[in-house]
Amino acid sequence: MIASNNEAVETSGLTKIYRDFWGRDKVRALDDLNMTIHRGEVFGLLGPNGSGKSTTIKLLLGLIFPTHGSASVLGQPAGNTAINERIGFLPEESYLYRFLNGEETLKFYGRLFKIPGRELKKRVPALLDAVGLDAKARKRKLREYSKGMARRIGLAQALINDPELILLDEPTTGLDPIGTKEMKDLIKSLRAQGKTVLLCSHLLADVQDVCDRITILFRGKMMTLGPVRELLQVKDVTQIQTRTMTPLQIEKTQAFLSQLGVTDATVTHPTTNLEDLFLRIVQENTPAGQSSVGSA
Repeated sequence: MIASNNEAVETSGLTKIYRDFWGRDKVRALDDLNMTIHRGEVFGLLGPNGSGKSTTIKLLLGLIFPTHGSASVLGQPAGNTAINERIGFLPEESYLYRFLNGEETLKFYGRLFKIPGRELKKRVPALLDAVGLDAKARKRKLREYSKGMARRIGLAQALINDPELILLDEPTTGLDPIGTKEMKDLIKSLRAQGKTVLLCSHLLADVQDVCDRITILFRGKMMTLGPVRELLQVKDVTQIQTRTMTPLQIEKTQAFLSQLGVTDATVTHPTTNLEDLFLRIVQENTPAGQSSVGSA
């Protein structure tokens, strides 16, 4: 499967089944995912823990292989090592060298990407500034970093190669409200630079104002996909807004609309948030008596 020039990621029937020792299906972590991510957008891959988000990222990176279906990344089959230098990845848990400090970490990974020394000398402090690590923090060993600081240096490391596509797995984990806002601002700046960001998170409120489009996964299945603004409109509710209206005026208005043959008049659609949208989707797709908690 080869993506078009306008698409950063495409999946077709992407499925991952984990099997037991006897080869029997144990967990269907991802089930028939059909998804397209356009170049230059921030795309949210959302859902609770165990919904298949991390499995999707691992498949796109070629860290695991699909049971069925296919995926392409930046015009090449997922897992093609030739495109690795064009991808940045922030995993849910960053495993960096704890005996290095912030500056040394970025220089180390920069050399792995064979970034020229002169360019690396400019890029390292610029990235440390961008992720909010001050002069004192960047000189500390990573083993002394807090969870929030570890997320910041992990993001800087993911950006050291100036990637076209950035995969962020739970980027706001461990960040305080200020750090979360700074992370979201940085993601917006990446989009302004024309980069593509795949944002994976179960903290739905944190990404509502960042993503252009989202998909919500539940138990490995894609429940919905589309632009955030459209998905947050409650389409099945009609509403007429007014500052003041007496019961009699309401009754007359309803009668007037009925005479006109209007049965679904809408002035504005009320909006919801991602958490309410997700809960509604889960409730609609969970059989009575079953838990809504994912298993993968």
